[in-house]
Amino acid sequence: MPSLLPARRPSPYAALLLSLGALPAAQAQTASAPTGPVASWQTCAAQAGNDAARLRCFDQWARQQQAEAAAINQKAAANEPKAGPTINKPESTGATATTAVAGGAVPAAAPEAPVVPRCHDTRFSTLSRIWELESGTDCGEFSLRGYRPITLSLAQSSSVNRTPGTPNPENQSTEVEEYRRTEARIQLSVRTKVAQGLLTPREGSAVDSLWFAYSQQSFWQVFTPQLSRPFRATDHEPELIYAYPSYAEFGSWRLRYTGLGLVHQSNGQSLPLSRSWNRAYLMAGLESKDERFRLTGRIWHRFHEKVESDDNPDITDYIGRAELTGGWTLSSRDNLSLTVRHALKSNGKGSARFEWFHALGPQGEGGWLRSGLRLHTQIFHGYGDSLIDYNVRKTVFSVGLSLMDF
Repeated sequence: MPSLLPARRPSPYAALLLSLGALPAAQAQTASAPTGPVASWQTCAAQAGNDAARLRCFDQWARQQQAEAAAINQKAAANEPKAGPTINKPESTGATATTAVAGGAVPAAAPEAPVVPRCHDTRFSTLSRIWELESGTDCGEFSLRGYRPITLSLAQSSSVNRTPGTPNPENQSTEVEEYRRTEARIQLSVRTKVAQGLLTPREGSAVDSLWFAYSQQSFWQVFTPQLSRPFRATDHEPELIYAYPSYAEFGSWRLRYTGLGLVHQSNGQSLPLSRSWNRAYLMAGLESKDERFRLTGRIWHRFHEKVESDDNPDITDYIGRAELTGGWTLSSRDNLSLTVRHALKSNGKGSARFEWFHALGPQGEGGWLRSGLRLHTQIFHGYGDSLIDYNVRKTVFSVGLSLMDF
């Protein structure tokens, strides 16, 4: 009776046992092992009658299976992501770059912030950064810094000195120049630190410094074409300045530095327009504890000159013997300044200068203004607007642009 169960295929091992137990008559049959690739183990099991051929077939089939498995593993390894991060370029829309890692993508590290010069680090006070009074504000030696504002402005004066003169008869002009009250003004002012750590301990945080500065102011009669637009005057002022970090508290104020300086000022003219003088001064600077207000002062002594060669013997009675400057920080972009000079005599004269600076350049991280460009507005009243006008009282209003990046 035929079986109702479906026929089952023998396993490779069963086929091998059957081949070993075959009858001797089956061995007489000849069957050669396949020479090409073996399709399956069933092909080997069908080699009845020759045990040696059947074994060779199974050996060949086993090697074929190993080769196929190795090929599959090699292909899978080639398709896997390579070890190590791969940086994908950001899209043109400004998307953040990503780092592809096996298993996903993570944001790449943000680009480093621009390096802020140490003398512009707003973690330190303004006076400390201007004179680099601390090791954290040091920007090195022999590099240019700003000193006074570098300005280009348009000025309107209440009067113009057409016949300048002094008590020295040799310095009395007899020619009348038809200058206008409106003119352009250009001021250049730079400095460099030539030495530091002269009297302060090198292992400390406080640092003293020695500076060389140069300032130049030119008065350009650009609106007088009939005179070929000359420079009415140019004042030159080289200085040697020593600043020492000093600390003392006075209520809500604290002393930040003291120092001294030597200065020569002249207009480079010959007689009768020559003006010049030399002086030594003491200086000091204070600031409020909230760092919004600053107070700096200088008092000077003029070096004596021979009467016959003194271009301006009474200059200190007009320009003064001391000056006091107050600064107010209204915001990160706006600053006010008032400078007062006086002769320190009951009948002495002097001047007052009020200035407003408004920053126009971009502002970086931490409040640092990466550009020193500012709108500069100024009102001056009194004596000493220039050396040639040291003994002439006038009121001057000017507006322009300045670079006061120290």
